[in-house]
Amino acid sequence: MAEEKDQTGSSWDDLPLPDKYPEPHKENRVGLNGEAEEGASANPVEESTKDQSVKCSPNLLQMLKAAKSWRTAQGRDREEVSESETEETVAEARKTDMQIQFTDQKKDFNKRLTKTGRRSLSRSISQSSTDSYSSVCSDSSEDESSPRDKLQKNSKGLSDFCVKNIKQAEFGRREIEIAQQEMPALMVLRKRAGGEKPLAGAKVLGCTHITAQTAVLIETLSVLGAQCRWAACNIFSTQNAVAAALAEQGTSVFAWRGESEDDFWWCIDQCVGAEIWQPNMILDDGGDLTHWIYKKHPSLFKKLKGIVEESVTGIYRLYQLSKAGKLCVPAMNVNDSVTKQKFDNLYCCKESIVDGLKRTTDVMFGGKQVVVCGYGEVGKGCCAALKALGAVVYVTEVDPICALQACMDGFRVIKLSEVIRQVDLVITCTGNKNVVGREHLDRMKNGCIVCNMGHSSTEIELASLRTAELRWERVRPHVDHVIWPDGKRIVLLAEGRLLNLSCSTVPSLVLSITATTQALALIELYSAPEGRYKQDVYLLPKKMDEFVASLHLPTFDAHLTELSDEQAKYLGISKHGPFKPNYYR
Repeated sequence: MAEEKDQTGSSWDDLPLPDKYPEPHKENRVGLNGEAEEGASANPVEESTKDQSVKCSPNLLQMLKAAKSWRTAQGRDREEVSESETEETVAEARKTDMQIQFTDQKKDFNKRLTKTGRRSLSRSISQSSTDSYSSVCSDSSEDESSPRDKLQKNSKGLSDFCVKNIKQAEFGRREIEIAQQEMPALMVLRKRAGGEKPLAGAKVLGCTHITAQTAVLIETLSVLGAQCRWAACNIFSTQNAVAAALAEQGTSVFAWRGESEDDFWWCIDQCVGAEIWQPNMILDDGGDLTHWIYKKHPSLFKKLKGIVEESVTGIYRLYQLSKAGKLCVPAMNVNDSVTKQKFDNLYCCKESIVDGLKRTTDVMFGGKQVVVCGYGEVGKGCCAALKALGAVVYVTEVDPICALQACMDGFRVIKLSEVIRQVDLVITCTGNKNVVGREHLDRMKNGCIVCNMGHSSTEIELASLRTAELRWERVRPHVDHVIWPDGKRIVLLAEGRLLNLSCSTVPSLVLSITATTQALALIELYSAPEGRYKQDVYLLPKKMDEFVASLHLPTFDAHLTELSDEQAKYLGISKHGPFKPNYYR
């Protein structure tokens, strides 16, 4: 058709395609002064458009010729199409041509794969890593039936466990081995104290996040002589393959990812095993296991030798029991130990908050307005990470000391109601309840993201969102849109539960510090002479805090300076520590 030819009278299809493209002229150079050198064109722009080509490889030449013939054939087809045919017919024909071409390309790609032996992509991305990622970031691809409905046995014939799929044990074992590389203190503890068995005779009930890092802790306790039974403290944080690996190794584990509320309490009850087991130690995260035994099995509760608690929520509950005179066993407050506060709460959350948000929302933080509720160690980590990415960060606080710290760090301290209409992201990390209420949720702008970095799911008033006028829409694993009648929607992550462990992973090295602290707290309570600890809540001795820190220093090739006798005497401390008083936090 005449319209398809350019003004010179020739179309693209008429241009000849040479077998070789000429080399660029070496004399086409421009001197340092910007003038053309001898033999160079006076017009560099014109020369660059004329002689910019290079030799063409045989494969590329073949592709170009094929493209030319395809365009020529299409041009002839278009000329044959009558003007009465509709544009829809032409589009369908082009679509068919593209499908045929794509099919040919696919066949050629498959042939190349066959020639190379179809090397599996698992050489670069291990099945273990893929399984771990899917277990963290997506719903399981397995059947949705509850593991409670089926009997499973490990290779040794044991069935005292309940996990999603025992066949995933091999993948879980790989994840545990990877985590061990970044948890040096626990591995040192196994070597130093494994022969002494300081936990021989200890029967430990655990209720924590069941991840590869926790598995290293559980197996360390076993090496130190303890018998362990475990349940999950969060319905979304369990790594199914890791739970299977623990069950295969002989640990009684009752947990899987995506438990219902009823499943959660059933798993805790099975973990207690009151009819077949007599526990004497508790390692808790959140206080749910302690609360269950206190309410349902008071006789077991009175026979415990000690409780180790690592969350602010669980510590609140223990202090309430102590204040009421109902705490009949000694408890160790790991949450307020220096190694937990300074490292797990601060550095872990600083790195994992961004990971969790990116995996679930793909949001860009530069220029976004964010409000962080609470400026404790978790809040400090979240604020630092988001500020570094260019977000405008506001802080809400009830504690004037923490509020002053936020001001000194460059954050504006406000009430939530003052900025709730304009912020793009709301993060709670207080450990309290109903921090974000329905009145705040109603005033949020369309698309606002809401998530929680505290342990408990009570910080966001979720019950107020489960009403007839609001519609819930699951758009991704652990990502829900809550839609108002006028079309406004907010993005709720992990149903208000702990974001980083529900939607991403956390650094193994930081968890090594917390896990080692927990292990030493269990050893201290279990082996302490009678009368050292009363029926109260205690902080971990600073000497143990410093010991945990010292075990991790070789990882960084760090070398401590040693006090001289004169310097130690001047400070009034031992040259070997502890260097801080017990009240130091």
